Amino acid sequence: MKLNDAIVGALLAALGIAILVHVQGYPTIPGQKYGPALFPGLAAAGLVACGALLVRRGIRSGPPALVFAAWMRSPRHAANFLLVIAALVFYIVAAERLGFLPTGFLILAALFWKLGVRWAVAAPTALVATIAVHFLFYKLMRVPLPWGVLQPLAW
Repeated sequence: MKLNDAIVGALLAALGIAILVHVQGYPTIPGQKYGPALFPGLAAAGLVACGALLVRRGIRSGPPALVFAAWMRSPRHAANFLLVIAALVFYIVAAERLGFLPTGFLILAALFWKLGVRWAVAAPTALVATIAVHFLFYKLMRVPLPWGVLQPLAW
């Protein structure tokens, strides 16, 4: 599926404008010319500029607003796409009860299996990847991930 660049550009510009409006409420630091709004504001200004360029390009090119790619007509590829969406919904619903580690493992193992990875490779890879992501977010970045059923084993 491909959206016309004008539509994508308008969405990017709108996001940039929303960010610019939001960062205006950030506090200033006394005695400094810049504060916490500087970098988000620069990124937002970049989004607005790139969005404007995309709008201009999309209007000039004039293709249809929406074009469906060939893969969307393939039942196998459409099922894979829907499985990824279902995996995200499953994480939202199950992560608090099951915990990040079991939920992440189940999602990765299911995705690997559906996408054609042999089970002998998929299971260990899903386990190692889930533990690595947990370590990165929970230990290094201190993101509070849910423990769920593994709460007695929390470290």
